[in-house]
Amino acid sequence: MSTRIAFLKGHGTENDFVIVPDPENAIDLPPAAVAALCDRRAGIGGDGLLHVVRSAAHPEAEGMAAEAEWFMDYRNGDGSVAEMCGNGVRVFARYLQRAGHVTEGDLAVATRGGVKTVHIAKDGDVTVGMGRAVLPEGDVTVSVGERSWPARNVNMGNPHAVAFVDDLSHAGDLLSPPPFSPAAAYPDGVNVEFVVDRGPGHVALRVHERGSGETRSCGTGACAVAVAAARRDGADPTATGAPATYTVDVPGGTLVITERPDGEIEMTGPAVIVAEGEIDADWLETATSA
Repeated sequence: MSTRIAFLKGHGTENDFVIVPDPENAIDLPPAAVAALCDRRAGIGGDGLLHVVRSAAHPEAEGMAAEAEWFMDYRNGDGSVAEMCGNGVRVFARYLQRAGHVTEGDLAVATRGGVKTVHIAKDGDVTVGMGRAVLPEGDVTVSVGERSWPARNVNMGNPHAVAFVDDLSHAGDLLSPPPFSPAAAYPDGVNVEFVVDRGPGHVALRVHERGSGETRSCGTGACAVAVAAARRDGADPTATGAPATYTVDVPGGTLVITERPDGEIEMTGPAVIVAEGEIDADWLETATSA
């Protein structure tokens, strides 16, 4: 390993990421290293890490290499592996554009949640095809303190529990994962969204992301919320043949989510690269072994 490792910092609606370009998958990034890099005081700081690898060079993605040249090896801020991150995909695509690997228009990105279609628009917004939502059967409840709410179980390649509340303050501080039941509904933990209405087709959320705590935005969470809101409002595009679009306010900005009649969900929003530099490998080794 060289003594310095290139990195960038980016965000999508203030869901922020450390970006580590590593086309040939040559950099070892164990959970402790990821957690050290994402530490907001002792490291670079981020909700997660985007490890940029060619699909053919990564054992988890080589089977997708014919469809997508690049694999988003996404990690949560605590170093754990995650299936998908919607805001992360947009920032990942923005990095590929900045690095000259892609241009405006369409591209495909491999993720642990499958291959995602991405469109980089001339106005700067990035649209991601997020796939279809899965709505598992069974009642779910989430709690904060003495309050409890029924929640909609929505899977967007990663698990979500969507609770509609009267006030976003009812979500509490979201420092710890909100309790949920039954435990069997989410054996590997869950992202929990608390949602209020802002108007027709317009909602706002706060979210506790599994492995990261409260974040300023969650792309898959915004999609899960839009689907849950549509079903609550009696809209199912696969049944009606009419798309359902929701504006979703997150603490860091606004996303627009459309569920198409074929069930596919599209998310549109900004993606920004704010800085680039080098990681000192000796520091990283020390931080990882501490």
